[in-house]
Amino acid sequence: MSYVYLIGIGGAGMSALARYYQLKGYTVSGYDRSHNMYTDELEQIGIAIHYSSDTATWLESSPMNPDNTLVIYTPAIPQDHPELCYFRSHNFRVLKRAEALGLIAESYRTLAVAGSHGKTTTTNMLAHILDTTKEVGCTAFIGGLAVETGSNFIYSDHSDLLVVEADEYDRSFLHLDPYMAVVTSTDADHLDIYGDYAGYLAGFEEFCGKIRPGGTLLMKEGLPIKPHLAEGVRTLTYGSSSTADVYYDHVTVGDGTIRFDWHYPEAGLHLEQVSLGVPVRTNLENATAAMTIAYLNGASPEDIVRGVESFRGTKRRFELVLKTDRHLLIDDYAHHPVELDSSIRSIKEIYGSEDVLAIFQPHLYSRTADFYQDFAKSLSHVNQVIVLDIYPAREEPMPGVSSELIYKELTAPHRWLCNKDELLTLLRHIELPRVIVTVGAGDIDKLVAPIRDYLATI
Repeated sequence: MSYVYLIGIGGAGMSALARYYQLKGYTVSGYDRSHNMYTDELEQIGIAIHYSSDTATWLESSPMNPDNTLVIYTPAIPQDHPELCYFRSHNFRVLKRAEALGLIAESYRTLAVAGSHGKTTTTNMLAHILDTTKEVGCTAFIGGLAVETGSNFIYSDHSDLLVVEADEYDRSFLHLDPYMAVVTSTDADHLDIYGDYAGYLAGFEEFCGKIRPGGTLLMKEGLPIKPHLAEGVRTLTYGSSSTADVYYDHVTVGDGTIRFDWHYPEAGLHLEQVSLGVPVRTNLENATAAMTIAYLNGASPEDIVRGVESFRGTKRRFELVLKTDRHLLIDDYAHHPVELDSSIRSIKEIYGSEDVLAIFQPHLYSRTADFYQDFAKSLSHVNQVIVLDIYPAREEPMPGVSSELIYKELTAPHRWLCNKDELLTLLRHIELPRVIVTVGAGDIDKLVAPIRDYLATI
């Protein structure tokens, strides 16, 4: 095999795979429907990408054939996509992204981070700690761009550790057989895939059951799952209570910083007043999990403290985009009610009594239908709310489901409903507070730079 072709190459997970295979010496190329930050980065390192899916006839004269090419596609690609149909009908080896990742992971001691929220930041933080512990190192596939490197991929030519974000969507994480696994949370999500909450929890239990014999499950204390583990797999819990096997306490907040103590009594470890590089309260849990797995895989306490303090986060995960005398702009990927609530509570805690404007783009019709009341409740903690149209991603519209469902439930004093094209005009006509946050997992990220540029001028 000398060629790897990725359909949907511009996704976070897919672009990391593209980088991996290029480093392994393969000729990598792919398709995506539009340019984004991931495709721009890939093209800069010499990976060819095209953006037209009208026909697959060009493949007939391509040097790629079933004997020399692996084809990888993302589940977001329609099953009737012309290129996907061509490769299948011509007997190419065609794998889902999760299958390809599972294939790669077979050659490593895999450290997998799963959860309905928190997994991207925890994955990134764990990878950062191990990568900066040079005698340990790791290869890592991260579901977002690390602020330090601008990349979603880390490569080591000497470490047998692989850090991966284990995504539950489409049951993707079931293609992994990890050496160690973290479960950060199991709040209901992707019910279109799992049917109901019981089915969702069963998916996580099945994932935990795939941990290799002799491995470790690190699970947030109190999660409602009861996994059946392989022989010799031990379970550790983590949280904010001393009843957990690993926990944090003595949290101090002030001057834009958050410090905490980390305890691992079984190992006789106690680290005092560790500084979070990204001072968001939810990162206390993420850091506790990442520090534990890093320690279990060879990172020293000194390396761990240094890694947590130097961690600068993941793009679009509570990212401070602009800070002037008049305005702060924060961008966050939160797209589940629990994530949204946590993000807004962190803002209110850090910035106190200041007014806040939240600009929210709902992600998926199905998620909006399931959780519109919860979204509205979280958003109503701030003074001003703008709700944008739903970003559909892979879904077709659902009758009766629109952003208006959320808007009608809001109790915030000032609230607006508008589409993306109207947003900047609206911002010019309302009195803006100092703190503004853009929130959502769709294409709201394309609005961040225009909003930043406008705020910088006023």
